Amino acid sequence: QTMNPQRAYNLMLGIILAEMFGTLHLEFIHLSHLSETQCLLKVLNRLDKPEGLYPNYLNPSSGQWGQHHVSVGGLGDSFYEYLLKAWLMSDKTDEEGKKMYYDAVQSIETHLIRKSSGGLTYIAEWKGGLLEHKMGHLTCFAGGMFALGADGAPNDKTGHHIELGAEIARTCHESYDRTSMKLGPEAFRFDGGVEAIATRQNEKYYILRPEVIETYMYMWRFTHDPKYRQWGWEAVEALEQHCRVDGGYSGIRDVYSNHQSHDDVQQSFFLSETLKYLYLLFSEDDLLPFEHWIFNTEAHPLPVLHRDDGKKEEKHK
Repeated sequence: QTMNPQRAYNLMLGIILAEMFGTLHLEFIHLSHLSETQCLLKVLNRLDKPEGLYPNYLNPSSGQWGQHHVSVGGLGDSFYEYLLKAWLMSDKTDEEGKKMYYDAVQSIETHLIRKSSGGLTYIAEWKGGLLEHKMGHLTCFAGGMFALGADGAPNDKTGHHIELGAEIARTCHESYDRTSMKLGPEAFRFDGGVEAIATRQNEKYYILRPEVIETYMYMWRFTHDPKYRQWGWEAVEALEQHCRVDGGYSGIRDVYSNHQSHDDVQQSFFLSETLKYLYLLFSEDDLLPFEHWIFNTEAHPLPVLHRDDGKKEEKHK
């Protein structure tokens, strides 16, 4: 069978960080509760990391990093998300995952997070020590991640992590608000005098992605600031106005255009994530409460493995 060229190129570079060590990690933890499978993270924890950052590719033959390209967005996103969620899912007993997450956040803050001249906080991409001042829509999930991890932050930095989540949420909202359709582009830049705007034609599309809504939902749950529901409702109105078609919902080719051009594709994550996070944003907190449920990277709820649950299971044997 013919392999997708981008897929083949990625395999040449090495194993993708998010795909191998992120996407299935929570699922493996859930299985390990039953089968005692060894955690994948132990492999990465032993490797030297440039500036404490995790490059997107790992060579499966040598066990060493490939190109030193670091992104909290595409290719790396679910890895960082699962470092935190592995700890939370273990009922905060996975100290290795916890340390790896907070160490990674510290490195991200030091080397990737920047503030624009207009005061917008964003997460750049790192290419061998050089920053590309671009933030992808996928990266916008990080605002919710920072808020979710705030309670366990070391050195009494709970408030700092909540504020960092709020700043990322604001920046991502601006990426929506600065378009004609009030829907965010695939990527937006902070260079050449522009802020939170896509400057390249191949970055101006919107494919019903959930990450901004996801961050609104987490920020609402942790702060109950009404602006997050307001921003969520703005997105609902934009989706209804510009993406609703006879057969469902379609992506948009150019969110800056005054004329709708649909891509005629309804992505599966629109149902499993975008609409689910919107529903949770406007629901009460006792619907899938965070102390009992963790969402995997596709927004499927997995139960927190409470320590008491193991004792109960032993009693029933």
